Amino acid sequence: MTEPATPIYKRILLKLSGEALMGDDAFGINQATIERMVGEVADVVAKGVEVAVVIGGGNIFRGVAGGSAGMDRATADYMGMLATVMNALALADAMNKQGLTARVMSAIGIEQVVEPYVRPKALQYLEEGKVVVFAAGTGNPFFTTDTAAALRGAEIGAELVLKATKVDGVYTADPMKDPTATRYTHLTFDEAMTQNLGIMDATAFALCRDQKLPIKVFSIVKPGALGRVVCGADEGTLVHA
Repeated sequence: MTEPATPIYKRILLKLSGEALMGDDAFGINQATIERMVGEVADVVAKGVEVAVVIGGGNIFRGVAGGSAGMDRATADYMGMLATVMNALALADAMNKQGLTARVMSAIGIEQVVEPYVRPKALQYLEEGKVVVFAAGTGNPFFTTDTAAALRGAEIGAELVLKATKVDGVYTADPMKDPTATRYTHLTFDEAMTQNLGIMDATAFALCRDQKLPIKVFSIVKPGALGRVVCGADEGTLVHA
């Protein structure tokens, strides 16, 4: 199938897990992996799409997770937020090296390192063609980066939240265990909730549903998938109102 050349989305929010940056490594950041992902983002930006990113911190926090056993939940969550800041800096650095202009905005104050999240400033950056990387989740413990993606997507007026995974969509069963599993091309929010498909955590999912903000689940490891998604090709699974 020939990839459509014209994007159907003007502004998107890409939700990247920290684990997506690991490649085949046990934890940390795989440089080849992050460079490949940034290349796909650059291709989308070149099409005129405004891109914001929310990134997780599981790849870095995984390296210290053993030491967090028994730790106060709020303290552990703040450590995870700091891990997302580290990932955001690495992602922005890779973007800048590939010719993009990236700005990191943090939900917690670390002004010597990154600028604080201010909605009007984020909108200005997007309108200028810069990629905005949102770090530190929502800035609050007990809320996931999925919730941060839903929140920031709604705040910036994104037309679509893209949940990047290692699987190319939502399936009727685990495709790694059941070869007969088939991919949903689209689902309504109510259908996904009824079938308990676990696309995002409940808070994030409810926010997207209430704001009528569609979610596209797709594979970030599949070459060219991001570009096909923004051009409306049959890629991944669309969850909509």
